Amino acid sequence: MKKWLLALTSLVLLGALAACGSKPASKDAGSDMKLVTPKTLTIGLEGTYQPYSYHENGKLTGFEVELGKKIAAELNLKPKFVETKWDSLIAGLDVNKYDLILNNVAKTPERAAKYRFTAPYTSGKSQLAVKKDNTTIKSITDIKGKKMAQSVTSNNAANVKKMGGVIVPVEGFAQSVTLIEQGRAEGTVNEAAAFYSYLKQQPNADIKLISVGNAFKANPARGLLRKDEGTLQKKVTQAIEKLRKNGQLGQLSKKYFGSDITK
Repeated sequence: MKKWLLALTSLVLLGALAACGSKPASKDAGSDMKLVTPKTLTIGLEGTYQPYSYHENGKLTGFEVELGKKIAAELNLKPKFVETKWDSLIAGLDVNKYDLILNNVAKTPERAAKYRFTAPYTSGKSQLAVKKDNTTIKSITDIKGKKMAQSVTSNNAANVKKMGGVIVPVEGFAQSVTLIEQGRAEGTVNEAAAFYSYLKQQPNADIKLISVGNAFKANPARGLLRKDEGTLQKKVTQAIEKLRKNGQLGQLSKKYFGSDITK
């Protein structure tokens, strides 16, 4: 019996010594994050929203595509993009279809109650556009009583109404610019990014932009994640802030919008 106890004691001591001398296993990149696929940052987007994400010569490209690649690189992860229609894009997070959404998504109280947001990567500021020869509208306060081409249910239309503008219904952004050029509307309010993108493709458009200052609340684009992705949210935010600080975020903006929409 004593020999058996002595042998058992020796085994325990050897095990303890081995444990003290061993090193903890190193974690793989992303092992402390809740990722859909190990070592991969899976990003959801539409892929049909130029210049944010779209196809050119059969290849997925765009501002948010390159941003996603840079964020993944900062996290030492491989980027993977999953294209989904807007109607089901956010719901895809709930079924672990992707880790992060980069699709010009603005923060709302309803979304914030259910999901996490990263730091913003665009300014979300609005601009006012009028015809180049317009001399009656010099600031946002001058739109009172003026015909403004807006999508009826948009936040832009609501803002215009608050300023006393008269809404001329349109189906989309391009139509609002057309109505201004035709003289059927005197102006339109939209996100600065939308104007910069349009003017990059249509540099001869007969419109000029006027700052709205702080008249309207900015709605910057942010990355969207599940509630249980606190660690990933922190790391993506750090990556965005680093890209902003070193100038890469602004460079991407100028490449795809022709101007810096990040500040």
